[in-house]
Amino acid sequence: MKQKSLANWLKIIIVVTAVIGAVAAFAFIPYYGRHIVEVSPEMSYCYYPWLVFEILFSLPCFAALFFGWKIAANIGADRSFTRENSAYLRNIAILAAVDSGYFLLGNWALVFLDMNIPGLAFIVAPLLSFFGVAFSVVFAALSHLVYKAAVLREDSDLTI
Repeated sequence: MKQKSLANWLKIIIVVTAVIGAVAAFAFIPYYGRHIVEVSPEMSYCYYPWLVFEILFSLPCFAALFFGWKIAANIGADRSFTRENSAYLRNIAILAAVDSGYFLLGNWALVFLDMNIPGLAFIVAPLLSFFGVAFSVVFAALSHLVYKAAVLREDSDLTI
């Protein structure tokens, strides 16, 4: 696959992911939360804390998509192995790690405030946080490899 084609596919995937994420974060989840409040009015005090928690959780995801877009643009411009891409990948790794910790601690905090289901906070949240940390490690490793490749490319450009 050619660089331009790969970059275009990456951009399409990023746009589709951003649209699905935006619909989920800003339409589906608030709608579903209002439905829960209609069915169980005693849960109405949980709606806004959960909405704020969910929106704050989604923001780093959109920031990671922004960095992914910049990486795709660099790939399309035939600048795949650069220190800049390495920094973008490192930023994505940091965002994934911070968001995973926020998700876990936020779920636990909501349990202690009696606004969450203990099963969700103590079973599902650690599992999802583990996957977030795993993504963080993968992106950190990719960042390191891209950095090493960028250094090798810079060295070979100087010798020619």
